[in-house]
Amino acid sequence: MIENVKAFLDAKVAQYNQPGFIENDPISIPHMFTRKQDIEIMGFWAATLSWGQRVTIIKKCKELITLMDGAPYDFIVNHEEVDLKKLLNFKHRTFNDIDTLYFIAFFRYHYERFDSLEDAFLPAIIKEFVILSDSEGSNRQQVLRSAQNDKAVGAETALNHFRSYFFSLPDYPHRTKKHVSSPSQKSTCKRLNMFLRWMVRQDNCGVDFGIWNRIKPADLICPLDLHVDRVARKLLLITRKQTDWQTAEELTTRLREFDPSDPVKYDFALFGLGIEERWGVQF
Repeated sequence: MIENVKAFLDAKVAQYNQPGFIENDPISIPHMFTRKQDIEIMGFWAATLSWGQRVTIIKKCKELITLMDGAPYDFIVNHEEVDLKKLLNFKHRTFNDIDTLYFIAFFRYHYERFDSLEDAFLPAIIKEFVILSDSEGSNRQQVLRSAQNDKAVGAETALNHFRSYFFSLPDYPHRTKKHVSSPSQKSTCKRLNMFLRWMVRQDNCGVDFGIWNRIKPADLICPLDLHVDRVARKLLLITRKQTDWQTAEELTTRLREFDPSDPVKYDFALFGLGIEERWGVQF
């Protein structure tokens, strides 16, 4: 039974993990860029805004890019207060201008101190972040790297830490917290797990980016949305009645039986079966 399911899902991974998948999926948004920071910023934003119809998600992300002059990283690190006014009308469902401005404030804070958004998911690095004095006597932020920084970090630890760090700025809007989930809230963290898949997974298929290397593909958790949940239950990969973080872990544990080093590649198969082939939908 396991061998049959694995063979079936492997075939579906090969079918959907192809460049043709990109155009109609939110991952097309970070694929508009080549600069690492632009990929990270718009990948995170596209994942965050990923609820509703994919065509609408893509449209709203492109609108956001235009509002940031087509260069998200440059806009975030170099903008002046007056530049933010044009973002005041941006909205996608319950994500509004208050959330948008806080995202920009966090990104600016982070990228003034770190080169990559991956650092935001690594507790050891943030703990070793210290203030030093440069030769001119002013304060600057630096990161002290150590062997501990390179140890693998699990998705649960990374996501819990990230949410805490993301809302560490003074006077963060309480309403924005609903847009960044964590396992500690028992959320499936579908959008964040999808974002981590985009950044971490490495293969030669051209869909996922694989630009991060301190979080390992083996430690990722499968993004669990409605489509994946339905298909996984139909294939008996999920037995837990509710859908929460433990359910995402249960599914990923089963997928590790098929590929211990890269379990979330099966997200392509489960999602494709659900949204393209309509598996699990009652007619």
